[in-house]
Amino acid sequence: MISAIIPAAGESKRMGQPKMLLPWGNSTVLEHVMSTLQLSGIDDILVVTGGTREKVDELAKVHGVRTIFNEQYANGEMLESIQCGLAAQRSEAEATLICLGDQPQVQERSVRMVCDAFRGSKSNVVVPSYQMRRGHPWLVARPLWGEILDLRSPRSPRDFLNAHSREIEYVEVDNPSILEDLDTPEDYLKFKP
Repeated sequence: MISAIIPAAGESKRMGQPKMLLPWGNSTVLEHVMSTLQLSGIDDILVVTGGTREKVDELAKVHGVRTIFNEQYANGEMLESIQCGLAAQRSEAEATLICLGDQPQVQERSVRMVCDAFRGSKSNVVVPSYQMRRGHPWLVARPLWGEILDLRSPRSPRDFLNAHSREIEYVEVDNPSILEDLDTPEDYLKFKP
């Protein structure tokens, strides 16, 4: 089973308002990410909450998605949210996708390609790539979760990926959506459907 972790604990300081709750089509940014994962066949999704805990919990509940609260969310470290999510994974999960809650542009097809690559090869790390640039969501298999759980700031998920660069199975995608997230009002206006 492949699960997914969506770190959604940040305080959206550059955006100036909770970006996960911004409108996106007929829903919100976070709801669109959850829906894309569900349409991709991911049944176990865990959203890591923080600054807007109550509202994110409400959205997740509507979509049948689990949540966990990152008590360290104010530190602003995505690593801590990923660790919080990994520690709460179900025993049957063989691997988990590390998704971005502020990346509603990601396409269902890209998610499926990453999952299919893992199912076919059982690689410990599968990463989507566009024009030789790594993107999200990337997948990490259970045997390597302990390494991520042991990381301490200032080390980051990027350091983990760099340490395993020779093992990464890259999946080439044909669109830049795996690289695009929403950090600023300008990003939001640029990508908003």
